[in-house]
Amino acid sequence: MVPNPPPSPQQAVQFQKLQAHLSELWRPSDQFDARDCQVLVIPSLSLDQAELQKIAGVHYYEERLLFSLIRLRNPKTRLIYVTSQPLHPSIVDYYLELLPGIPSSHARDRLTLFSTYDTSHKPLTQKLLERPRLLQKLRETLDLQWAYMVCFNSTPLERQLALSLGIPLLALDPDLLYWGTKSGSRQIFAECGVPHPDGTELVGNADDLADVTADLWERNPQVQRLVIKLNQGFSGEGNALLDLRPLAHLAPGSSPHSQRVQGIVAALQQLRFQCVTETWPIFEQKIHQLGAIAEVFVEGDHKRSPSVQGRISPLGDVDILSTHDQILGGPDGQIFLGCSFPADAHYRLSIQAMGQAIGENLAAKGALERYGVDFIAVQRPEQPLTWDLQAIEINLRKGGTTHPFMALKLLTEGEYNPQDGLFYTRKGQTKFYRASDNLQKPCYRGLLPSDLMDIIVSKRLHFNSVEGTGAAFHLMGCLSEYGKLGITSIGNTPDHAEEIYAQVVSALDQATILD
Repeated sequence: MVPNPPPSPQQAVQFQKLQAHLSELWRPSDQFDARDCQVLVIPSLSLDQAELQKIAGVHYYEERLLFSLIRLRNPKTRLIYVTSQPLHPSIVDYYLELLPGIPSSHARDRLTLFSTYDTSHKPLTQKLLERPRLLQKLRETLDLQWAYMVCFNSTPLERQLALSLGIPLLALDPDLLYWGTKSGSRQIFAECGVPHPDGTELVGNADDLADVTADLWERNPQVQRLVIKLNQGFSGEGNALLDLRPLAHLAPGSSPHSQRVQGIVAALQQLRFQCVTETWPIFEQKIHQLGAIAEVFVEGDHKRSPSVQGRISPLGDVDILSTHDQILGGPDGQIFLGCSFPADAHYRLSIQAMGQAIGENLAAKGALERYGVDFIAVQRPEQPLTWDLQAIEINLRKGGTTHPFMALKLLTEGEYNPQDGLFYTRKGQTKFYRASDNLQKPCYRGLLPSDLMDIIVSKRLHFNSVEGTGAAFHLMGCLSEYGKLGITSIGNTPDHAEEIYAQVVSALDQATILD
C-alpha cells in the first residue's frame, strides 16, 4: 500500500497557498508560451504496488510521460524529469528528435534528468522522499518563482513532495481522491444523472460483500453475472467475475436471503479473476485493505468500451480533450490493452456530453487536472445504429489514453475539435490513431531501442513529419527485458492507422523470427 501521511494544519494551509500560484504559472502543454517556466515531471505510479506488479515491466511505465517533453517547444521552458532508474540516452534522444520546429540540441540543453537508482517496489515519489540529498539537488535546480510539478497520479506522497520542494502541484488535491474510486465514481454518476450499472455500497470484508451482493441480485433477479471490483483497481486488473448461473437454485424467489448469502460466500472463492496470477486468499486480503463493491455485469453480443478524457484547469475551466474506443483483453474483456482515437461517431458526442457534466461536477468539488470516464456501449439488436451507454468508472489521473494523445499533438501540432470530436492538423487534415502499451511477444526479447529503430526505419514505418503518418514508440526500455513495447500508429483514416499498426507488428515479427 502507498503510505498516507496526513498533513499538519500548517502544511494544509501552505499547500493551498502553493496551489493558488498555479493560475499564474499554468498554460496548456500545447500552447506556445515565451515566459520563463520550469516543469518538474514525477512519473510515479503511486498506486497499490501489489496490484501494479500484475503488469509486466511496470517499472518501465515511468517512461510513458516522456511525451511531456512537448513542453520544450517553448523556448524558455526548462523541464526536470525524474525516474527510478536512469533513462537510456537513445530513448531521450528519440523523444527530442520528435519535437517539431525546434533543434533537438536546444531542447536538450533545457532538459535535466535525475534518477533514484532504485528499482524496488515503491512509488518513485516515496523513493525521492527517502533521499534528502537528492531532494536538495532538486531544490537547487528549481527556480521557485516559475516552477511547478506534474505527476501521473496524485496522492499524499505527491503533496508531501510538493511541500518539501516548495512548488505547486498541477494535480488533484489528495483529499479528493475518493471521487476517483469505484464507489466515489458511482456517487458522481448518480449526482449527474449519468446512466450506470446497478451496484452495491463499499464494504471491507468478504461476509459483508456476500450480503450486499445478495441484495444486488435480489434487485436484479434476471442478472447472470456480477463484477467484483476492488475500490482502487488499475487497468481492470482488480476486477473479478462472479457467475451466478451455478447458483440458480439460490436465485431470488427460490430461497431465503440467508441461504443466498451463504452460497455467495462459497462462490466468492471460485471467482474468475482478470489477472491470471490472482488467487482468492490474496484478493480477500485486498478487500480488507482497499474495500470492494459488486456491480451488475453489462451483457451484450456487440459491446464496446469507449472513454472520454477531460481536463480541469487551475482557472476552473472544464475542457474535453479526446474520446477513445478502448481495446480490452483478459478472460472477460476487463483489462486495458490499448485504444483507438476517436471513439465511434455513433456515441462519440454523447459520451463527450456526459464527460463534460462529470467534469463540471468534479470542478465544483475542487478537482484539478486530468480525468477520464470509462463507459460500456451495447448495440441494440433492433436498432443497429443505436448504442446503450453505461458509465463504469472515473479515473482522476493520467491514464492509458493520455500519452498516445500527447504523442499525436506532439507530432502533428494539431487540435481536437469538440464540435465533431475529431482531430485536425493546422492544414485541416483529420488524423486518427491506434495505440497500445501491450505489444508483447517472447520473440521481441533482446531487442534494443537501436534495433527497433533499425527495423522500423528500414521498413519506412517511423513517423514521417512531411506525410503526418507513421508510428511513434514508448516503453522502449521495456523491450529487451520483457519483449514489450508501446506504440501509437497515426494515419489519415481509422483503417490507415490500423494498417500501420499491423505493418509494425509484421516487421517486428519477421525480423525476430529470422533471428
